[in-house]
Amino acid sequence: MSERTLLLNPGPVTLSERVRRALVRGDWCHREPEFAALVRDIDARLAAVYEDLAGRYEAVVLTGSGTAAVEAMLASFAPEDRITLVVANGVYGERMARMLEAHRRPNRVLGHGWLEAVDLQRVEQALADDPAISHIAVVHHETTTGRLNDLAALARVAQARGVQLLLDGVSSFGAEQIAGHGWNLAAVAGTANKCLHGVAGLSFVLARRELWQRPPARPASVYFDLHAYHRTQHGEGFSPFTQAVQVAFALHEALAEHADAGGWLARRACYRERAARLSATLAALGVGTLLPPEAYSSILWSYRLPPGMSYAGLHAALKARGIVIYAGQGQLAADIFRIAHMGDLAAADLGRIEAALRAALGRGPA
Repeated sequence: MSERTLLLNPGPVTLSERVRRALVRGDWCHREPEFAALVRDIDARLAAVYEDLAGRYEAVVLTGSGTAAVEAMLASFAPEDRITLVVANGVYGERMARMLEAHRRPNRVLGHGWLEAVDLQRVEQALADDPAISHIAVVHHETTTGRLNDLAALARVAQARGVQLLLDGVSSFGAEQIAGHGWNLAAVAGTANKCLHGVAGLSFVLARRELWQRPPARPASVYFDLHAYHRTQHGEGFSPFTQAVQVAFALHEALAEHADAGGWLARRACYRERAARLSATLAALGVGTLLPPEAYSSILWSYRLPPGMSYAGLHAALKARGIVIYAGQGQLAADIFRIAHMGDLAAADLGRIEAALRAALGRGPA
């Protein structure tokens, strides 16, 4: 029996057998009451992942990637008559600005270099200069580099001026802290196939309960009108459009597994242990990080390619051993590789990853 492939890309992840078995639960129609009950339970479990959100935020799920959830959140909750300030320091923040433009939502971009932390003084100045700004759209974990943006500090600046957060939590939900009232959080978008360890194909948005009661007079989208999802899912339990039924089976099981394992705090601790172990292995091989270690999330770290080694060469050497890493993006593509710590990885799997890294980087048996 061949060894399983270990995915160190930032989703989809290596599945546990428990979640994989859920995919073959059966063939269900998405318009039957048993599936409606399943969706209502998924929505409730998502709202309970964070104690600070439970009881005050409600979730909806839609079929689509994490990007779909972010776009749906912005199309549904970014205002038409006020300005959304996009704080961007990577690919995904910049993508939020493009979404707002596509949906004709007034916005202003406060751009940063991809290696920069969010400059709170610039944010404060932007809010002071333009009282029409009512929301900040920001990425929590910017997967471009692995940086965990300091949302608590950003939220303090926003809250002082009554500005609400629209949060891309796609690659942080389930493994990094997300606060509700303390962050003045309007809504957060996430996905099944990253820190929750589900399967790609379903994503979700949680928003403050009162926001669901204020549908826009003119929805900005048909498929991405989240108020329509909320009316149906929190009513009959159905969705406006066909959902990915088997992916929902897997997400339901993944949420149960997440809770059984200790929730987001336990998952963050697990990822931190993996990050420490793999970064130490790479440091011993002479491979340095792109950012200072304290800047990273628990979820993904980025590393500088050694001199004379291409990403394609490193990727191929590791894939031959059943290990999949991830490339850099845009201006970083030629210089870095990325390793995510998500998924069902046992101690033996980490040992296998370390051996593969040593071999690929010329410091171990071929």
